[in-house]
Amino acid sequence: MAQRLEAFATFGAYGKSGVWRTLYSPEWVDATDQFADWCIGAGLAVNRDSVGNVWGRLEGSEGGKSIVSGSHIDTVTPGGRYDGALGTIGALIAIEALAEQSGKPKRTLEAVALCEEESSRFRANFWGSRAIIGKIAPEVPDQIVGFDGITISDAMREVGLDPELCYQARRRDIDAFIELHIEQGPVLEAADCSVALVTGIAGLRGITITLEGVANHAGAFPMQQRKDPVAGFAEIVSGVIGIAKEMGSPAVTTIGRVNVEPNLATIIPGKVEFTIDARHADSDELKCMITRQDELMNEVAARLGLSLSAHVTSQHEACVSDPELMVELECAAGTAKVNPIKMVSGAAHDTQQISKIARTAMIFVRSQGGRSHTPEEFSSLDDIVDGIKVLAGTLHRLAY
Repeated sequence: MAQRLEAFATFGAYGKSGVWRTLYSPEWVDATDQFADWCIGAGLAVNRDSVGNVWGRLEGSEGGKSIVSGSHIDTVTPGGRYDGALGTIGALIAIEALAEQSGKPKRTLEAVALCEEESSRFRANFWGSRAIIGKIAPEVPDQIVGFDGITISDAMREVGLDPELCYQARRRDIDAFIELHIEQGPVLEAADCSVALVTGIAGLRGITITLEGVANHAGAFPMQQRKDPVAGFAEIVSGVIGIAKEMGSPAVTTIGRVNVEPNLATIIPGKVEFTIDARHADSDELKCMITRQDELMNEVAARLGLSLSAHVTSQHEACVSDPELMVELECAAGTAKVNPIKMVSGAAHDTQQISKIARTAMIFVRSQGGRSHTPEEFSSLDDIVDGIKVLAGTLHRLAY
């Protein structure tokens, strides 16, 4: 595991410990080639699907739907060497160990390197897993333009993929998908545990809000006559975050990006654009939180004479882990003498997409300092091995 993590981190190495590996980049191509080589070395049959996901398959003796594990191999810019890669490499190592120790499984096992999760080059949002569940419409590859101005269609062609064949990546033969992943938060470290079993993944709504008022002189225009969108923004920030705090964990709300126009010290702004990311593990509670936040924003805008428009940028339903898989994970952890806690994932994952076609669950590994999406992210080898032991034991229970 240590050697493979180190090798994988060279594909897009950034600074001392960072990784910059975006979808369909040369670094991404090299990473897919390396994963495929490792799969072949482990005796797995390799298949690259029409969007670039790489599958390593250990055929079962009794056929039926596959038991799959894996994660994504793209990174944020820059990211670290554990997010995504740990689950991809860990899945392969688990299956390789099972093949060496127990031989041919009854059920087919597959390790997968998913091509994209982070949307770091394209606003593609789970490109690999959405292709697997058949949620990429034919016109979409030409419509998605990357931050470098290149469409995802052109980028696919550059690496030998045909964007018109995205539909061929769809799978209808996956029974269960288990994703090993770093926690990306502080819960495990606070509990002094190496591993968590994830009971579910929070649903989320991401929106961009535009508040428009009237730009005027900062000194000459009286406070009572102003239509100041920043004043409205300040109330909204306090209000929507206050609602999440009032509802309590696992409700969270984040204002992550703000643009003010004209953004000059001596001018009352005319427009403020900002994002709101609201998440909750319970779908009904998420709807309640969103409704209350929308009502608050509309009230503030109306009272201050501002126009308000909202554009939904992302929306995902909460995902509950399969109860039977959770039992298998607990049994495997007991056998491996690993004592996990149970927790909800506040971050979105490919598992959330694949849950639409298969039973799903996740295993988290402790993140030092709770840090992720940074070159400083780190998980100890001991913790990682605990996670792989739980994964391998679960795969053994399901496939053998």
